[in-house]
Amino acid sequence: MIQLFLDIETLPANESLRLEIETTITPPKNFSSPERINKWIDEEKPQEIESRFRKTSLKAHTGKILCIGYIKENGAQKTEGVLSGLEAGILKEFWKLSQDVDQFIGFNVIGFDLKYIWQRSIILNIPPSKVLIGNGTPTHSVFDVMQEWDMWSGRDYISLDTLSITLGITSPKSGGLNGSLVYDYFMNERCQEIYDYCLKDVIATREIYLKMTFQS
Repeated sequence: MIQLFLDIETLPANESLRLEIETTITPPKNFSSPERINKWIDEEKPQEIESRFRKTSLKAHTGKILCIGYIKENGAQKTEGVLSGLEAGILKEFWKLSQDVDQFIGFNVIGFDLKYIWQRSIILNIPPSKVLIGNGTPTHSVFDVMQEWDMWSGRDYISLDTLSITLGITSPKSGGLNGSLVYDYFMNERCQEIYDYCLKDVIATREIYLKMTFQS
């Protein structure tokens, strides 16, 4: 069985989204005094705009893929890397890589990574090499580490950092970089550090998977 472990890092798709957010955000309705409204405009509004702007990276219609980290395994054969560059090229390489894959594995990979990849492929008109969902049912095997740990109860989601530490695995967050800082690193032209972090996420996810399936 050929398995593909994966993780993606994303960014806001367009800086112009800031202006759109700025023109739609208004003070809370319970702020009635001019002093309180002015304080909100000067201090709190810029922070709220920045927060909302960064969150646009979490949705495929307002964000874009910066990179995809992967480990591909077929028995004793294993390759790993990070797909980067122009987003269209990343997606084309990903679907080429996925052509012979039997099982996709990731952390929250159903709720985020695979869905995001699928939606961005539609937006950019890049035909996938796999139909992952048909009539609401997975058409290929997907092992979502976060969901499997929770036994698909939807009640007790856990972070990759916490689960790594719990299982005695080096957390990919231990180096100081995490998802909330990806945009800052990108703006400071520290992309290689993001790529390295993305691959660390994949490595940790694989190690967790092996623990959960009693292979280590």
